[in-house]
Amino acid sequence: MFFSGIGYDVHRLVPGRRLILGGVEIPHLRGLDGHSDADVLSHAIADALLGAAGERDIGHHFPNTDPSIKGIDSQDILQRVQAILTARHLAIINIDSSILAEEPKLEPHVQRMREQLAKTLQIPVARIGVKATTTEGLGFVGRKEGIAAMAVVSVQKLEPRLPAESKGRLV
Repeated sequence: MFFSGIGYDVHRLVPGRRLILGGVEIPHLRGLDGHSDADVLSHAIADALLGAAGERDIGHHFPNTDPSIKGIDSQDILQRVQAILTARHLAIINIDSSILAEEPKLEPHVQRMREQLAKTLQIPVARIGVKATTTEGLGFVGRKEGIAAMAVVSVQKLEPRLPAESKGRLV
């Protein structure tokens, strides 16, 4: 069986914060504001994966009211989401994503984002698409107030394995 999920996230750009996208620090004068590292790309992917697993959203699993996860690295969020998928016997088939930002130019960083996400989620980099686009000056992204990201994922249900020592019992 196959399942799909969609995710979307947005954060405001503010001075004094690092800009992290897809687990990669991007040189810029402003960064994204949030309870975590505010990595909109990783958050959109996490939400899409949670949706494909039939789970509630990232805000439910990682609420911004929880002081124990203040400043959490979004790659840690993705690893925790991956653990949920593994527990449900779900494997990621592919991820496709888009980042919406007027600045900075993201194309020089896209391959590193893909590589970092592949490492975090333990899947081949060829299964991860990351694209960057502008909104041609329109809306909050066009006014350079924030950055948004969206992601679509496909996952597959894996059949439980029968180890030799189980003598026919499912594990």
